[in-house]
Amino acid sequence: MYSIAQYTDFFISYLENQTIDKEPKNLYEPINYIMSLGGKRLRPVLTLLTAEIFDTDYKLALPAALAIEVFHNSSLVHDDIIDEDPIRRGKPTVHKKWNTNIAILAGDAMIILTYHYLQSYEPNLAKTLTKAVVKMGIKVCEGQTWDVDFETRQDVTVSEYLKMIEYKTGALIATSMKMGAIIAQTSPENCDLIYKFGINVGLAFQLQDDYLDLFGDTQTFGRRLCGDIISNKKTYLYFKALEILSETEKKQLMELYTVRLDDNVKKIETITELLLKSGAPDATQESIKKYTFKASKILGKINITEDKKAVLRAFAESLIGRRV
Repeated sequence: MYSIAQYTDFFISYLENQTIDKEPKNLYEPINYIMSLGGKRLRPVLTLLTAEIFDTDYKLALPAALAIEVFHNSSLVHDDIIDEDPIRRGKPTVHKKWNTNIAILAGDAMIILTYHYLQSYEPNLAKTLTKAVVKMGIKVCEGQTWDVDFETRQDVTVSEYLKMIEYKTGALIATSMKMGAIIAQTSPENCDLIYKFGINVGLAFQLQDDYLDLFGDTQTFGRRLCGDIISNKKTYLYFKALEILSETEKKQLMELYTVRLDDNVKKIETITELLLKSGAPDATQESIKKYTFKASKILGKINITEDKKAVLRAFAESLIGRRV
């Protein structure tokens, strides 16, 4: 097996040879653009890693890894339109660099390309992979819809938020791993277990992201802190705080999440104080530990050698315990 950095390099080299040079330029240039912006390449690396965990050469998983990364980026193109975000990975978003109509079409084409890349496998394998991606795609859309709904709903519970991130974030990570297992043609039990492992890692990963947005280090996190507060994005910390705060404090927190200000210093300061008073940051860390423990328990049931379990455990812990 290789290191995570090596799997990342293998995938990037493969990706660089997949540039689409055809007409109409206004459809394919935005696709090439979003795919070239970088990122952690977490999902395709998980596909390659999982294939090798189950004793199959990572090269066989490259088309599937490309498919999952293209799908992931298609969702980012559409998410940026919904959220009206001007910047993605430090560069203009597709709808800002081109326009909204082009961004919608490019995102749609990328979803179709996802299934095109899976057709490089023999029919039965392609069918199984496609079935997994279809199930994932529906979950991602459902999760994104809940995310949009939560912006205006005042009665969202912590359990609803957790379900939303399981669908929007967890399903992508879990399916990335399951695809590697499917390509390796391991047992159905192993495929199901690696999926459940990925779901719990994905939940812990997203909760850590929520936490780091407020309590991370600016230099290591790689983007501005408190972006969720500034944009009124409700995260686990917000919903957990509403469970604990007094009615007066709860009302104050909810009102602060309805305003957009030119100077956000006071808003950030007040919200941070309320969150700390509620104990939501500590509760978030406890939930991260809970999902990490669940992932570890599931990992113990997977039929692979202990050294391979150690590889998966170390990678999961590096994601969950990250400061960036």
